[in-house]
Amino acid sequence: MKLYISEGNPHCIKALAALELTGVKCEIEVISHEEKVVPHITHHVSPVLLLPSGQHLFSPNSICQYLYDISGQPATDATNQWLEWEATNLQPAVLQSLHMVALQGKRVEAAAVMKEHLNWLEQSLSKRNTAFLTAEEMSVADVVLWAALYPLLSDAGVEAGELLRGWFQRVGVLSACQTAAQTVLRGKGAEALKTFLQKHTAAHTQRRDIPTNTGDAEDGERVMSVEEIEGAAQVWSEGLKSAPAVTERKHPILPQEGKRNVLLTSALPYVNNVPHLGNIIGCVLSADVFARYGRLRGWNLLYVCGTDEYGTATENKAREEGLTPQEICDKYHTVHAAIYQWFQIDFDFFGRTTTERQTEIAQDIFWRLHERGFLLEDTVEQLRCESCQRFLADRFVEGVCPHCHYPEARGDQCDKCGRLINAVELRNPQCKVCKETPVIRSSKHLFLNLPKLEDELEQWLEKSIDSGDWTLNARHITRSWLRDGLKPRCITRDLRWGTPVPHQDYKEKVFYVWFDAPIGYLSITANYTDQWEKWWKNPQQVELYNFMAKDNVPFHSVVFPCSLLGAQDNYTLVNNLIATEYLNYEDTKFSKSRGVGVFGDMAKDTGIPSDVWRFYLLYLRPEAQDSAFSWADMALKNNSELLNNLGNFINRAGMFVSKFFDGCVPEMILNEDDKRLIAQVCWELKQYIQLLDKVRIRDALKCILNISRHGNQYIQVNEPWKKIKGGDGDRRRAGTVTGVSVNVACLLSAVLEPYMPTVSHTIRAQLQAPPTCTSAMLQGAGTFICTLPAGHRIGTVSPLFQKLENEQIEALRKKFGGQQTPSSSAATVETKPSVSAAQDASLNVSADPERAKQLTALVAEQGDKVRALKAQKAEKSVITEEVAKLIELKKQLCLAEGKNPEPAAPKGKKK
Repeated sequence: MKLYISEGNPHCIKALAALELTGVKCEIEVISHEEKVVPHITHHVSPVLLLPSGQHLFSPNSICQYLYDISGQPATDATNQWLEWEATNLQPAVLQSLHMVALQGKRVEAAAVMKEHLNWLEQSLSKRNTAFLTAEEMSVADVVLWAALYPLLSDAGVEAGELLRGWFQRVGVLSACQTAAQTVLRGKGAEALKTFLQKHTAAHTQRRDIPTNTGDAEDGERVMSVEEIEGAAQVWSEGLKSAPAVTERKHPILPQEGKRNVLLTSALPYVNNVPHLGNIIGCVLSADVFARYGRLRGWNLLYVCGTDEYGTATENKAREEGLTPQEICDKYHTVHAAIYQWFQIDFDFFGRTTTERQTEIAQDIFWRLHERGFLLEDTVEQLRCESCQRFLADRFVEGVCPHCHYPEARGDQCDKCGRLINAVELRNPQCKVCKETPVIRSSKHLFLNLPKLEDELEQWLEKSIDSGDWTLNARHITRSWLRDGLKPRCITRDLRWGTPVPHQDYKEKVFYVWFDAPIGYLSITANYTDQWEKWWKNPQQVELYNFMAKDNVPFHSVVFPCSLLGAQDNYTLVNNLIATEYLNYEDTKFSKSRGVGVFGDMAKDTGIPSDVWRFYLLYLRPEAQDSAFSWADMALKNNSELLNNLGNFINRAGMFVSKFFDGCVPEMILNEDDKRLIAQVCWELKQYIQLLDKVRIRDALKCILNISRHGNQYIQVNEPWKKIKGGDGDRRRAGTVTGVSVNVACLLSAVLEPYMPTVSHTIRAQLQAPPTCTSAMLQGAGTFICTLPAGHRIGTVSPLFQKLENEQIEALRKKFGGQQTPSSSAATVETKPSVSAAQDASLNVSADPERAKQLTALVAEQGDKVRALKAQKAEKSVITEEVAKLIELKKQLCLAEGKNPEPAAPKGKKK
């Protein structure tokens, strides 16, 4: 490896300190502020870490994370949160302050800019009893934040609180940190940064700190060269020439010679329940964004999905509702289809697994594996519930994980450590249906001989992962399976509702759902077209993308590929495996039974448009770590990003055309400011395409918001509403600004199409944009062009978004916060005794250990909720209400423990 740094670049302090502290062996090369070391970036950027693979990391934070990771100190949720805060909140303020100090001599003003952030850091440190930000030991978060603050806190006269100063000194005393600062600043302090800051003016700095494992998208400061600005303006001025004709999809879609043929699947949702927001973002919505994007790019793309309908879960649901399994499948398949339609998921075909084609294809793969010696027979011990009179499917037994001791591990896999489990290995197992303890019984079963296929699998995986786009979690999970060594995997089950095993000795059994369910992709395609093999037995022409949540990764990267490899029938295997982490609800998990969280059939009843739901879910898509849905944050993002940023810009641009120029786009005579805006927007468009090509959906969305943010700043600086009242020159200037702005709005309609299809179509309708404008701008690397020339008449302009009011959000938060059951904290608060009653009870009621145990858990849960709300900077009224609930729960816990819930008055003070 080689680390490239520049003297006088404050970001290099981070990388140098992290390198020294981790002990990673790496060559260091100092480069000038003009040298370019990343091949595909046309300007200087540093620090840059050249990896052994030839790829480049050029986000300072990503470099630090990578060095810590390979040294055996992986990031935690806590360090990731600090790094995100540093990149999005602290770093912009630091750069602004450094400009003031080093270039303008405004130390007092710089201190004012930093005050809020330093106070927040001081408060955060006051809430911890550890020497460093996340623990007693220093982490990557400490290195990054210390390095960011060093130029200001070391000699710029910026004041900091006692705790912050103490932490800053504890980190800074380390020789690695001192050496890094000396190497970069040469003892000159903030003065050493002048050259760097002059080349990275605050007005044109665009900070992005997105996880980078490909090196294909830039992460750092962006400064436009004269050549880039002039080139972008020239291309823009040439306007809409020829573009691919907009064609309607014609079914069946089949692979075509000479085209990019993309087969796209999202994990098949279980039919027996209603999907919640986490299910939707993890699979179908993420895949839909990529499918829409691919179609706009002109790819020949087929997107299939469907309901997974076999298994014990369906049998139990049928028993609960007094229906047959097939009737349950029919009912909930319709429910799923309606939900996805409301969310505007644009499948080419949405099928199901309870079909004749499923039986035919699954049994064919089974016989091919059998004939080629890839199946084993063995007698296994299974858990049987005598109360329910049935063998328990893996997902209907829970217990303590034998590996990590997680108390709610399933019978097939632990959600916490990710390890595979045989149900009989669980400690303290329980039947999830009746809560009884199951017994162990023996039964003869068939196994897929994974060890026999392991070498072939590893060869294929190496090629697929190297050449395709596999998310980092998909790679890690797959490697952990291989590292532990593959074991034979059972493919049959003692159930009634499933694809029947065609072997005479196993005619009473069905295929295990994880052998059977992925074959559903093939059978669903076969129900779409009789020519399904052109997609699924054509690896030479077809690229396969699988979308899923991380718990499905092993079955798509190991088990299912082994089935297809063993079948030896030229099957198309996955090239790109896209897995998300988990989306939680507020500070807990979604639970239909407890009424916690928003489920798909409820979203439309909120009155919030599906496009807004799509936007928010994609904005917090859990790509690198788990994320949490928050009502307060949803309102904030809607009101700030959609209403005040995106909607405000598009509406103003259109209204200026209507109000000042009678609905016709005016003549545009570009000056340097206009050209710079066009170049900035063009660069964001190219970033958007690079990111979406790599399926970095959340990061690409930020590019859209950056474009509208540039547009708002452009309008605000140029004030066309004032210039239109001036002389001829001012009126021409107002016309140019208005014309350029409305063309940026047209581009926004194009890039919004994958994310917010209804809003996208509405914008194009209001602007009466030409049908080919979207495909023209999204071809190749991306081209921002003038699609609405002078004289183009637009339609009627109206607002795109509505404000989400606090009262509305609070009502929704309460509605979806959980049922009022005796065991819920909400019910506890509702039935709280008065203070006097509580005091009386504490004196007269004996302790209730069982109740105390329940309340202890509720107090912990409510405490986590309060802390999460504070971390999310939720509104004060929301936090206050939750704190009140926490206090009340603590009082009731005191009562249950036989204590007085009212603390004694402090001595020496009057009550």
